[in-house]
Amino acid sequence: MNVLISMCLLGVNCRYNGVPKEDTMVKELLHREDITLISVCPEQLGGLPTPRTPSERKGETVVSSDGEDRTAAFTQGAEESLRIAKLYGCEVAILKERSPSCGNKEIYDGSFTKTVVTGEGVTAELLRRNGVKVFGESELAEFFEYVRRR
Repeated sequence: MNVLISMCLLGVNCRYNGVPKEDTMVKELLHREDITLISVCPEQLGGLPTPRTPSERKGETVVSSDGEDRTAAFTQGAEESLRIAKLYGCEVAILKERSPSCGNKEIYDGSFTKTVVTGEGVTAELLRRNGVKVFGESELAEFFEYVRRR
């Protein structure tokens, strides 16, 4: 099974601050013969550099902490991530939680005060709307149950 995965969870320095968010449990998936990980960073796919000022989703827009509207870059990265998911036949994704791109249940609210609200990142939302089942890194038990039932 091909699984789309946030590149930062594998230890790649692609996050806004250039510091990876490697997840050892997620990296264990690299050793499974029944799973092939297809890694993406939607923000880089949207043309944003690393490092970059942090961004948060505020309604339908994405803004950086210095006030720049980054909605177009986040949208482009989401579309490219979906294109890659379709290319590789990924029916499922494991994405970085709370990210303005990848958050699947909670995201920061756009105030840059570390306030978390219910919501999805731009990529997670687009993937879900197109039939890709999205999990966060803390939902690996649910992911394995989903894989087992397939």
